[in-house]
Amino acid sequence: MSSLYGKKIRISIFGQSHSPAIGVSIDGLPAGIRIDIAELRAFLRRRAPGQSDLATARAENDMPEILSGLAREITCGAPLAMIIRNTDVRAADYAEMRDTPRPSHADFAAHIKFGGHQDAAGGGHFSGRLTAPLCAAGGICLQILRSLGVSIGAHILQIGGAWDDPFDPVGVSVMDFETIRNNPLPTLRREAGEAMRLRITDARDKGDSVGGIIECAAIGLPAGLGDPIFDGIENRIAAIIFGIPAIKGIEFGSGFAGAALRGSENNDGFYMDGENVRTRTNNHGGILGGITSGMPVLFRAAYKPTPSIGIRQESVSLARAENTYIQVQGRHDPCIVPRAVPCVEAAAAIALYDAWLDR
Repeated sequence: MSSLYGKKIRISIFGQSHSPAIGVSIDGLPAGIRIDIAELRAFLRRRAPGQSDLATARAENDMPEILSGLAREITCGAPLAMIIRNTDVRAADYAEMRDTPRPSHADFAAHIKFGGHQDAAGGGHFSGRLTAPLCAAGGICLQILRSLGVSIGAHILQIGGAWDDPFDPVGVSVMDFETIRNNPLPTLRREAGEAMRLRITDARDKGDSVGGIIECAAIGLPAGLGDPIFDGIENRIAAIIFGIPAIKGIEFGSGFAGAALRGSENNDGFYMDGENVRTRTNNHGGILGGITSGMPVLFRAAYKPTPSIGIRQESVSLARAENTYIQVQGRHDPCIVPRAVPCVEAAAAIALYDAWLDR
């Protein structure tokens, strides 16, 4: 089933953008792990809508209700189930899209796949709203990984041609993650965040949208996690990252830029650091043959511009089988990238904790 992920832990995400609630169940979590609910709620607030003039005005507090799996905030061995109530819904805003699909949105493909029976309100099960339960599951995995000495952090690398500094692929640190979370936009350099803000507001004021790139790093992972061929760490991360709506590309380490280098430039020389084997550079992004090398795992994910824009665009009437136009109304993010940073962290945490349990 398409809404399931994992081998040792299995997560199942359910709900639609404007259904009464959305949620997730997590099966396979070991018993006896304490979960800080206040910290989980704080993590979810980083993704929640309605908190900035750069995001949709839809106001949802995104507070998870724990239905099962915890006893006195400690995992008890039962599947952990959470729901998040949808309280600020406006299904009527999407009436036109039942017949007139938004360009570059899932509307048309969903209509064909499900024979017109899909929930079109807010994109239904295709909506970015479904990243809230993803973050709920990932927020728990982030806490567990941290107790094992593994930290994960992400930042906006680029929006609309405005760039932040990249992570140091060898020396990225927890201090970098703290710097990012203390800035108004999740960037390493505050000035880069201000330049990105200008790009987003300019697009918003013109009824348009922009995309961008998020860079993510995981530090503290031991060498030896993952498998070759189909169960590599890249495979596991990519599979769940592409479950985040609007992702159109992913690269690890030097990525596509490495294709322009010679082997002598792209290879990472080994050396002994005390009793540990490390590499001088990290073009391999902490993964060799699908298996972690002990260096920081580093990847970047590309987000397309939000398809729902206020500019008049070409479309079709599915019922009349004729050409028409659509000008999207309602509440939409002019750029989804700032709210997507915790989604990328959450997805990476789920993939890496699953791999940890699969050692």
